[in-house]
Amino acid sequence: MDLIKRIKDRYLGDRGFYSAVLMLFIPIVIQNGISSFVNLLDNLMVGSVGEAQMNGVSISNQLFFVFNLCIFGGMSGAGIFAAQFFGAKDEKGVKDCFRFMLLVALVICLAGTFVIGVFGSDLLDLFINPDLSGTEEEIAQEILKAKQTKEEGLKYIAIILLGLAPFALTNAYASTLRVEGETRLPMYAGIAGVFTNLTLNWLLIFDHFGHTGLGVQGAAIATVISRYVELSIIVVVAYRRLKKTGRYSFLNDAFRHFHIPPKLFKDVLIRSLPLLANELLWSVGMTVLTRHYSLRGLTVINAMTITSTISNLFNVLVFSMGTAVSVMVGRSLGANDMEGAKANARKIIVFCELICLVTCALLIILSNILPLAYSKSSDEAKKLASHLLRANAIVMPLNAFTHCTYFTLRAGGKTFITFLFDSVYTWLLPVPLSFFLVTFTNMDIVPIVELVHAMELIKVTVGYILLKKGIWIHNIVENQEA
Repeated sequence: MDLIKRIKDRYLGDRGFYSAVLMLFIPIVIQNGISSFVNLLDNLMVGSVGEAQMNGVSISNQLFFVFNLCIFGGMSGAGIFAAQFFGAKDEKGVKDCFRFMLLVALVICLAGTFVIGVFGSDLLDLFINPDLSGTEEEIAQEILKAKQTKEEGLKYIAIILLGLAPFALTNAYASTLRVEGETRLPMYAGIAGVFTNLTLNWLLIFDHFGHTGLGVQGAAIATVISRYVELSIIVVVAYRRLKKTGRYSFLNDAFRHFHIPPKLFKDVLIRSLPLLANELLWSVGMTVLTRHYSLRGLTVINAMTITSTISNLFNVLVFSMGTAVSVMVGRSLGANDMEGAKANARKIIVFCELICLVTCALLIILSNILPLAYSKSSDEAKKLASHLLRANAIVMPLNAFTHCTYFTLRAGGKTFITFLFDSVYTWLLPVPLSFFLVTFTNMDIVPIVELVHAMELIKVTVGYILLKKGIWIHNIVENQEA
């Protein structure tokens, strides 16, 4: 009985602990869950227009996936400091971190617009690889499908570029609000945004009221408008509450100037650059993985699109836990409660794994049913998607552990180690292995994906060692000047 009690005390929290976790976790799960579900519906809507349209949007979103994670990574350094400043009750420090996030948003938006706008066509060509192994007629059909896929992708890119700025600004506001424990406002704004997106998709993609549907262009317009709606709600509500109640004091005179204390700017920049480099290289690594898989033909791209959309919906619970790790561990470190930080990290990881086991089993059970919703996709693509969904489900517990490990290391300011843990791992193992298997073997795509997934065991082992050593336990704001 003593052993059971010690295990319970060490790995399971009390009611107060889970209340604190759920206060952070549930609003983000609701927001991300609705967003992922609507993304699934969007995917089905575009897919119902045609396979080329769905593939074009999917490949284009690989480019915006890199942009989105650059925004996340560039702001993460400031988010680490903001969480610890909030734990230390330093309001000016939180405000300076918010200003840093706004500067990051400006720089990355300009860079992203230039790169995708100028080189978008060439980047799409990397992913569009028609299968030239069939009959002459089949090859002609593949080439035509590839051409249509690129045309649809370019239509989508031309419009979606207008949504980069509101996306970046929304992340700056939402990240700082969450540090202060305000998760509901970003959730409500996110929900309004996704339902705006869903409604406009239905109106703009298809034929209605005597007007011809706009297809992928309609999907892009809906996405851009929904991002402005989300940003508007956060800004208007936040400033109203600031004026009436004094909440969110970091917004007070935040735009009066953008002077950030040099020492703080330097320290945030030093920790932000590895995170930005990590998110850039990791997202590019994931995109390169997709490109390697795409060498097996457009059917694989179609199956991967189905798989990623459905898997993202099931991963919402697990990957929303990162915010709880960042905020709870960061606050404890900022308050110099090192034992509390270790206990929070350990118990959140266990909680995340328990959730993951349930979602993993559910995805395996439904893996043969869910792809059937893609009526325009070929039977071959749907069958392949079912196999890939099961492969993704099996690796989910490993991903959950490494995900929480990443955010724990990051909360303590160990950004260079997170860079090694995430990006260097990706480029040393999964990327070269996938290239070798796709290029130099005749293996089917499913065992190739499974072997690449198996590399996660190495990352789990390294993550466990890093957590055990406690190298991440560090207060990074105690020496900052107010």
